[in-house]
Amino acid sequence: MRAGVIFAHGGPEVVGIADDLPIPEPGAGEVRINMKAVALNRLDLWVRKGWPGLKLAMPHIACADGAGVVDAIGTGVTAYAPGDRVSINPTIIPPDSPMPPSGLENQTRIHILGESVPGVAAEYAVLPARNLLKVPDNVSFPEAASAGLVYLTAWHSLITRGGLRPGETVLIVGAGGGVNSASIQIAKFAGAKVYVIGSSAEKCAKASELGADVTINRQESPEWSREIFRMTHKQGVDVVIDNVGESTFSDSVRSARIGGRILVVGNTSGHNSNLDLRQVFSRQISIIGSTMGTQQDYIRVMNLIFEGKLKPVVGEMLPLAEIRKAYDLLADFNVFGKVVLEL
Repeated sequence: MRAGVIFAHGGPEVVGIADDLPIPEPGAGEVRINMKAVALNRLDLWVRKGWPGLKLAMPHIACADGAGVVDAIGTGVTAYAPGDRVSINPTIIPPDSPMPPSGLENQTRIHILGESVPGVAAEYAVLPARNLLKVPDNVSFPEAASAGLVYLTAWHSLITRGGLRPGETVLIVGAGGGVNSASIQIAKFAGAKVYVIGSSAEKCAKASELGADVTINRQESPEWSREIFRMTHKQGVDVVIDNVGESTFSDSVRSARIGGRILVVGNTSGHNSNLDLRQVFSRQISIIGSTMGTQQDYIRVMNLIFEGKLKPVVGEMLPLAEIRKAYDLLADFNVFGKVVLEL
């Protein structure tokens, strides 16, 4: 079996193709999928570099997101049959994980495909049946593959955790990433006014095409929190979604109104932040961490995609053999939307 893998932790040179891996067999409650398309996330870059405590068997199959055709089913599986077109929820809940009091299964011990367990950038992948969703014929495999992690993350953070309401204002820090392009569309679908901070005029224009009401080019306005304050008549916004982290978080806090919410969904620029706590308590700011989402979140947001109400943004499509180039495109921030590999 061929698969896109990392052979070790390190730089671009550790990414490649393994062509002699065994074809996995589905166990009880599992489904084997003949993968047709997979998509990268910034998570893949972090996994490639590695971090203390991350112990992986090498070669490690990449990618959390994918879509394909059911090839075989294990015992006890009745909801799927060979030939079904399916997409994948990349949040893996170990069978022995306790259900948290919140009822949100992602608020327990989880794995993410391609992170602490093997991913789906392979000709075949075996997954729990609960992680799958049938894909209608009107949605392509690249579109279905592009949606998984980023739309799940954006929906769970904005709607489930953030409680976004119609008429509120949302600031999205960053325009080009997968979570950001998903967040723009979901916030508009929820009835919010959307502000976006982009790194170039081109990315701001694309954010506007997705539905952003106001864009700010940080090349022209590096002190963008001042611009937000001015544009909102010195009030700030109701909700800020920030997956950049270290380099933007102080400005994100300054951009929120009194009583506003900051949704932290990542840290692409680093994980440390010099936070002025006076800003938090005196202005009654809520800082809400969010990662991944529940199966119900996944079903809800994917059905909106299937209905054409949300549209995954495919920025670049490459064959699996060019997986190293796909990593480079992601690392260089050269793509608006998702980088997809076709099998």
